[in-house]
Amino acid sequence: MYLFINRRRDKLKALYWHRNGFCLWYKRLEAERFAWPAADAGEPTCVLTVKELEWLLEGFDPWAEKQHKTLHYQSVT
Repeated sequence: MYLFINRRRDKLKALYWHRNGFCLWYKRLEAERFAWPAADAGEPTCVLTVKELEWLLEGFDPWAEKQHKTLHYQSVT
């Protein structure tokens, strides 16, 4: 699985192989930003455990232990 994030860190794409083709999964945050590790000049990639990925998608920052606010909507238009 490969994760890609935009510069504003409010959109995340996951690309992975499932049986006979690639799948692209996309998540956009309305009011918060995804946590993302600081980029080291010598290390262009970062390896996450499954648990860290779950935390990242749930809004928990595995590097700073800070969680996103949960949004509750009254209606959808």
